[in-house]
Amino acid sequence: MPRSDAESIAEQVFVALGDPSRRAVLAALAADGPSTVTELAARLPITRQAIAKHLTLLAEAGLVTAEPGERRRVRYRLHSAPMQVAQQFLAALARDWDGPLGALKRHLDGSAD
Repeated sequence: MPRSDAESIAEQVFVALGDPSRRAVLAALAADGPSTVTELAARLPITRQAIAKHLTLLAEAGLVTAEPGERRRVRYRLHSAPMQVAQQFLAALARDWDGPLGALKRHLDGSAD
């Protein structure tokens, strides 16, 4: 079965969120707004090189965008659209499971009587 664009986007988001350092970078950007690698390194216990690597993966997943700033400094900004696609993907999965899980619960509840 071919994968949809939404599935591909969701997969990239889940891979990106699978690493605690990338989640910390996203949390810092969410809390403090657009930031440079140097600014993020000052707030996080991660080296500038590691932050740059994580930002590259986050950008590939579409979760951050790089914006040129003053004096050739690049600021990274959150981009929420891929996260929303991943949330919709999870919501669809949950809906697909609600019926069978409800039926199982009713069956098990009926067997207990």
